[in-house]
Amino acid sequence: MKTENQKAWFFVLPVLLLVAFNALIPMMTVVNYSVQETFGDNVFFWQGLDWFEQILRSDRFHAALGRQFLFTFLILIIEVPLGIAIALSMPRKGIWVPVCLVLMALPMLIPWNVVGAMWNIFTLPDIGLLGYFLNHVMGIDYDMTQDPLAAWITIVTMDVWHWTSLVVLLSYAGLVSIPDAYYQAAKIDGASNWAVFRFIQLPKMKTVLTIAILLRFMDSFNIYTEPFVMTGGGPGNSTTLLSIDLVKIALGQFDLGPAAAMSLIYFAITLLVSWLFYTLMTKDDLN
Repeated sequence: MKTENQKAWFFVLPVLLLVAFNALIPMMTVVNYSVQETFGDNVFFWQGLDWFEQILRSDRFHAALGRQFLFTFLILIIEVPLGIAIALSMPRKGIWVPVCLVLMALPMLIPWNVVGAMWNIFTLPDIGLLGYFLNHVMGIDYDMTQDPLAAWITIVTMDVWHWTSLVVLLSYAGLVSIPDAYYQAAKIDGASNWAVFRFIQLPKMKTVLTIAILLRFMDSFNIYTEPFVMTGGGPGNSTTLLSIDLVKIALGQFDLGPAAAMSLIYFAITLLVSWLFYTLMTKDDLN
């Protein structure tokens, strides 16, 4: 009977312990605040689960959560098909391969706050290049600072520009790993391009697409910096995502108890939906 060598865990264990330690202390602090009330001077009063009940009954929380889910849904429904399409159109061999890969990776190298500031200036109706072009050249009444629809279109477009590259690179890695023998067999059988994509390329990309969808869900569902820098949650509360509302409660209103309870609920929703995504996408592999 063949025995497995578990010595590799000794190299990974220090990293796991360090990450667990760095995550455990903030989590314990959040849990502590979520069940207590404080008026300053490091004096706490037991509150129990009242903050959780208050958050779950709050219309403000439900509205922010709905906006967060809507944003994430739009991001996934746009970025995943677009990323696959771009990856399929990229060359597999030749000098243009590294050029395309570098160009695809460039948006992801820009810091998040810089992306938000850059798109904010770019889309301002009077001085921004895009805003001026839409208003004065195309004749479109565009102002993301006043129009909620324009603000939503802008933050979604910004995220698509910033993070579609991640889906492209992961999809491309899955495509180049497919042996040529599959394509040769499909050519002999006279398979169409759609048949090749459906029965060869898409199944072979399933693993990397699972990773891409999970990463993009978690990133988009917890996004804060870019939309906050661009719109600040406005106009009004139209782009106040759950992450932005959480920061407003914690730092703006300094309601640490409700903010801690909301962050734990936020964390639980992220874990639950990520687990559902993973289970649904890998259920055939587990059978």
